[in-house]
Amino acid sequence: MSPEPRFRRANLGLGGNIGDPAANMAAALKLIEARPDCRVATVSRLYRTPPWGKTDQDWFFNACALIETTLEPDALLDLCLALEKEMNRVRIERWGPRTLDIDILTYEGVTSDAERLLLPHPRIAERAFVLIPLCDYAPETVIGTQSARDLLTKVDAGGIEPVSEDGNWWQVRA
Repeated sequence: MSPEPRFRRANLGLGGNIGDPAANMAAALKLIEARPDCRVATVSRLYRTPPWGKTDQDWFFNACALIETTLEPDALLDLCLALEKEMNRVRIERWGPRTLDIDILTYEGVTSDAERLLLPHPRIAERAFVLIPLCDYAPETVIGTQSARDLLTKVDAGGIEPVSEDGNWWQVRA
């Protein structure tokens, strides 16, 4: 009999600014939770955030989630991309508007500089809209050589505001 697959932890960043992005993020988390090879361990509060990179677009909603999964990193990326497609994501321009974006921020025990999947995500340290929700539940997460909490002190967090009291927002959304 083969051993049970080992669950490993991965942090996901979720966001969107077209349609009802909070509902799309909630639906994606529920689909992840429903899988036998994934479980949602914890979720940050939901935040309203100004656009980053391409600033001439609507504000975003963002959150982070810690999941446990037996999927290997590339398979988890495939799942994230499939969920984005299911929520009608269309990739037209980099950092442009989207119904749903799911990024793998970290994956337990894995660093990767493969073209398809860079781990940890290469722009975490620059993005308050990732660091703030990540710090809701995992401020000691090490990115490179610094904690998420320390990295957060070095970025502009202007305009970012929580729109939920806790991380249960995704469970109560339709």
